[in-house]
Amino acid sequence: MSRFFDLVSKPAREMEDHTPAPRPAVGTPSRLLRLDSNENPFGPSPRAMEAIQSSLVSANAYPDDDCTELRYKLATYHGLAPEQVFVAAGSTALLGLLCQTMLAPGLNAVTSQRSFIVYSMAVHVTGAQLIEVPMRGDSFDLDAMLQAIQDNTRLVFLANPNNPTGTMLEAADVYKFVAAVPGHVVVVLDEAYYEFTEHFASLRGLEYTRSLEYVRAGAGVIVLRTFSKAHGLAGLRIGYGLGPAELLTYCARMRNSFAVSSLALAAAEAALDDQNHIGGVVSSNAVQAALLQEGLAQLGYRVVPTAANFVYCDVAEEAAGWAERMRKEGVSVRPLAAWGAPNCIRVTVGTPEQNQFFLSAARRIPGAPPRTIVI
Repeated sequence: MSRFFDLVSKPAREMEDHTPAPRPAVGTPSRLLRLDSNENPFGPSPRAMEAIQSSLVSANAYPDDDCTELRYKLATYHGLAPEQVFVAAGSTALLGLLCQTMLAPGLNAVTSQRSFIVYSMAVHVTGAQLIEVPMRGDSFDLDAMLQAIQDNTRLVFLANPNNPTGTMLEAADVYKFVAAVPGHVVVVLDEAYYEFTEHFASLRGLEYTRSLEYVRAGAGVIVLRTFSKAHGLAGLRIGYGLGPAELLTYCARMRNSFAVSSLALAAAEAALDDQNHIGGVVSSNAVQAALLQEGLAQLGYRVVPTAANFVYCDVAEEAAGWAERMRKEGVSVRPLAAWGAPNCIRVTVGTPEQNQFFLSAARRIPGAPPRTIVI
């Protein structure tokens, strides 16, 4: 037993280690293609880059703790009141604030198995319990999630689309789910990949989301969005939540002072204006996702059609070993044993050149299954 085991908190003792990105292994090429973190391969908008440069001269001053200009801009953009917008240092930070605000020992939150790993981390820090409901295939079992709600449940997390499976819930199904959730529970609709998913839904003739309607109606719903994905600002850590003003006021009491940097605020405001950049990113992603899925399927792997900027794939063996062989070929992907999918990997949709490099590497590694399985 270590020296500090009895000194740290119970959640700190019980939480599993989580390394955001694996370290390079011995023999890994120095220039590693990172397709493991769902990042935007095209980077930020040129307008965002210019805004970052311009804001550097004021880096000696603390940022606006209330994120006023960005909140008002987001409120106008989404047709909401500014009080219904909360800006945080990434949507993951807002998840933590929501859990700190609404959970405590003896309470619980509900989500699905094989969903965003941060839900578990954010809940357990509070001493509360996370109830994880089995999936139905590669999608959420919404009926089972409703049945899992108890009197001491306070939050339900729905990642739409889900990370890591990339599967999307249609708007009508979410509407029925939200309508059935009891009043003492807040539904967190995590739409981190909103721009990508809206585009996929349009191509497929589907209705993706009505989430802002719930917010305008005053429902017990928090919608999470981020500038990390389609806007390419993951390194600056900025995201936001849309929801009931009263609840967001309580969350604001729990936040750290000056949590969002002035550079992030300036970049986000500028990125929001550059719809041409976002349109190009999501269009390329849809085309490249199809090519990536087809290429993996031709190699004989089971691929789940995606609604995000990554692909979930069953490699029919221990994924950690498969991923390690890929690293030796110069590509980093995410094995998903920690998500409860030990034979699966998640790979970011990159540029055309990156995706071809990935597929070429996948063809070279030993242990590829016979090319007989299709999507």
